[in-house]
Amino acid sequence: MKLLIIEDEPALRESIEKYFSEAGVLCESCDTLDGAISKISLYDYDCILLDIGLPDGEGFTVLEHLKAHGKNEGVLIISARNSLDTKIKGLNLGADDYLIKPFHLAELKARIDAIYRRRAFNTNNLLVHDLINIDLSAREVKVNSVSLIFTRKEYDMLLYFIANKGKVISKNAIAEHLWGDEFDLADSFDFIYTHIKNIRKKLMEAARKDYIKAIYGVGYKFV
Repeated sequence: MKLLIIEDEPALRESIEKYFSEAGVLCESCDTLDGAISKISLYDYDCILLDIGLPDGEGFTVLEHLKAHGKNEGVLIISARNSLDTKIKGLNLGADDYLIKPFHLAELKARIDAIYRRRAFNTNNLLVHDLINIDLSAREVKVNSVSLIFTRKEYDMLLYFIANKGKVISKNAIAEHLWGDEFDLADSFDFIYTHIKNIRKKLMEAARKDYIKAIYGVGYKFV
């Protein structure tokens, strides 16, 4: 999962980022409305954690920007504002959930995970694609009833492929989704080829099928 944290309180922002990063979530963050608009204009995210009280404007503008540009990120609003009108406004603008500050990080993660599962896979905990069965809560993968071991990046890449099955995904999109801003520093896509080679090998040994098709000069398609 790739998460954007939009929060202007440094201690809270750093605490959230540390908690999710330790859980294997790829996190990026910003503390202003301008920074948020810039990031969502350049990159795609699975979920956005949005504080609506930002120093240079209302976080609601982020929701309006997402809607105007046809973007499909899941959004969880976090705010100290507890009025019914504020909650309704956020939800009507497209937010998936609204959490009042202060909150426990465990509850925050549970809500983000629920949004991610609902939006990406339209399911609660079990993702099924052909012979592939993935327990999203336990992060366990079984193919043709055989348990497979994937590294964290391999697992995240597999979910990304399945969530976009049938679509051609560019190497740039894969790298940006799994490595965030850091991928701009890479001299090549060798790390992508290595991960795809490992995923393909494990799936083929268990399912006797090749799910990942290379589209010459463009990227890959999961079929």
